[in-house]
Amino acid sequence: MRKSLRWLVSLSVLIGTVGSTGVATAADTETDATSVADSQSADAQSADIKDRILAIPGMSLIEEKPYAGYRYFVLEYVQPIDHHRPWAGTFKQRLSVLHKDTSRPTVFRTSGYGLSTTPSRAEPTRIIDGNQVSMEYRFFTPSRPQPADWSKLDIWQAASDQHRIFTALKKIYGENWLSTGGSKGGMTATYYERFYPRDMDGVVAYVAPNDVVNKEDSAYDRFFANVGTKECRDRLNNMQREALVRRDSLQKKFKEKSDADGATFNTVGTVDKAYEAVVLDFVWGFWQYYGEDVCDQIPDAATASDDTVYETIDAYSGWAAYTDQGLDYYTPYYYQAATQLGSPTIQQPHLAGLSRYGYQPARNFVPSSIPMKFQPQAMRDVDNWVRRNANQMLFVYGGNDPWGAEPFHLGKGARDSYVYTAPGANHGANVAGLVDAERENATARILAWAGVSAPAVQAAQPLARFDARLDKAVDEDVTREHGLRP
Repeated sequence: MRKSLRWLVSLSVLIGTVGSTGVATAADTETDATSVADSQSADAQSADIKDRILAIPGMSLIEEKPYAGYRYFVLEYVQPIDHHRPWAGTFKQRLSVLHKDTSRPTVFRTSGYGLSTTPSRAEPTRIIDGNQVSMEYRFFTPSRPQPADWSKLDIWQAASDQHRIFTALKKIYGENWLSTGGSKGGMTATYYERFYPRDMDGVVAYVAPNDVVNKEDSAYDRFFANVGTKECRDRLNNMQREALVRRDSLQKKFKEKSDADGATFNTVGTVDKAYEAVVLDFVWGFWQYYGEDVCDQIPDAATASDDTVYETIDAYSGWAAYTDQGLDYYTPYYYQAATQLGSPTIQQPHLAGLSRYGYQPARNFVPSSIPMKFQPQAMRDVDNWVRRNANQMLFVYGGNDPWGAEPFHLGKGARDSYVYTAPGANHGANVAGLVDAERENATARILAWAGVSAPAVQAAQPLARFDARLDKAVDEDVTREHGLRP
């Protein structure tokens, strides 16, 4: 802008534009232009934050919800269906902004799934006492292009969604930005950093699986052979085995309940496949969401009634998980697992002779009408990039979380980056659950990456007080019906 003004002033002087009271110099004109620009900037800064956000081209308001100490907006933003061809159609993507102050740093939170429209605050947001932007992952309804071209659902397209949102909001929230997410959201934050490493000032990825070689899953077998105590493992394995021993009677119960609920099984194919898939998730679901401290609540399989076995499997796996209705919301996840992310397969030798299908591939949980092809290079690329280029990245895992069996690793090229594991923690592992030295360092690094003042960094304590309504588990944006999903 200033270059254009300077060129116009020079031209006017050359052609002899002189006022009756003297010559207008370039310096005078530029000073006037600067004053106007500064005035316009001040006006923009004083405008209501909602007006400033809605002034972004393509941004619209769905609703504003009150919350003490914040402004909370649920929004829609127009995105290209294909960032390679931005002219070839658009869709509206939901996001939310938990606004505190434009002078504070901002956290960009992703769940990797849909968007919760209830105000909540990720752990890094509390640590830095900042703003928070949350994004719904493309193809999760209602953020799905119509008609849906599923080939446009990949990690680069999703990272480009995030990049456009950041670019638009950075003009308002000009301080440092951190990205974060739990589980698939932690994966999403990592992929975003891989493709747009200059956007964020730091990354905090919680419990993010890293399935580099999809066909090599022995790490999960080692995990289940050693997690917890032998007594707990045996109790869980016996209950899981019993559910297959009693397949006929319990599956009849399952079918009757499904029929009463209007549930169908077109995607997975048969009631039997759905039944076994739920049973095989039982041990995994227990360790993902619970732990050793509640193992004594698992009934003795040998003496349990059919109703008790049925209800116990339901509590930790969820009988509705592999019905068409239970799978529908998660179709974008299973599509990505079958095309880029990979999915685990475990052996479960205690079920030998009883399991008919084993761990079924993610392809089985996507309607057959949707074409897909696995891309083995996708996760290898991300893994290599993290090992060689990670800069100001923190990965947090739970010691008793099965998804942490294949974590991200740092190589010699990593700088100011860390991989920490919270002892005994499950899929809800966080910085607060780390051992003291790691918790203090992680907190200090998050504060430093956010650009807060030195005294706060040295204190290595969250800047905002805990709020039970705002500060929820890392994966609570996911509508959980159980099932094997990160």
